[in-house]
Amino acid sequence: MLYITEIYKSLQGESTWSGLPCTFIRLSGCNLRCSWCDTEYSFTSGDALSIDQIIAQVEELNCDLVEVTGGEPLAQENVGELVQKLLDLGKTVLVETGGHMDIDLVSNKSIRIMDIKCPASKMSHKNELKNIAKLTPRDEVKFVIQNKEDFLWAEKTIREYKLEKKCTVIMSTVFGLMCREELANLILQSGLNIRMQIQLHKLIWSEDTKGV
Repeated sequence: MLYITEIYKSLQGESTWSGLPCTFIRLSGCNLRCSWCDTEYSFTSGDALSIDQIIAQVEELNCDLVEVTGGEPLAQENVGELVQKLLDLGKTVLVETGGHMDIDLVSNKSIRIMDIKCPASKMSHKNELKNIAKLTPRDEVKFVIQNKEDFLWAEKTIREYKLEKKCTVIMSTVFGLMCREELANLILQSGLNIRMQIQLHKLIWSEDTKGV
């Protein structure tokens, strides 16, 4: 059994898969408390579903791109089994994780999208940087940037661990708290070969809309 907050189909709003139709499986619960979290409703809500029940709902939505997210999906037992069953069905599976738990809990045939928390999140002390050695070229690392200090910290981390050579590196702003133009200029000035993303779903629908 897994505790699930919601299962829905929308456009992928983030990552290199942005803009594509995607089925989202949002698992309940998280053991981080990021200052800018936009899914606090997933912390305590949720229904207990078997993996077969989850798969049945996913199949009804008829989409080959599936994201397992949260909350923190890796905090629940059996998430690895869920991811493997989705892969066995021929799905492309994205796993969005906060980066503080072992990413090898799920198959490396999935695309692990790992946050590395910057200081303004107030959770940077929780980063499990041993995960970096486990990244494959198919994985992605994401930094959510609230201010210039976050950017400089992220830039140092990217260079220290040579992240650009390991996988795709993405930066986005904390929605509503940092100017997107400022982040774009900082990336250009840095010379980093990384991708800037904008949370597409928040531009299409309102910032607080759930199920998108």
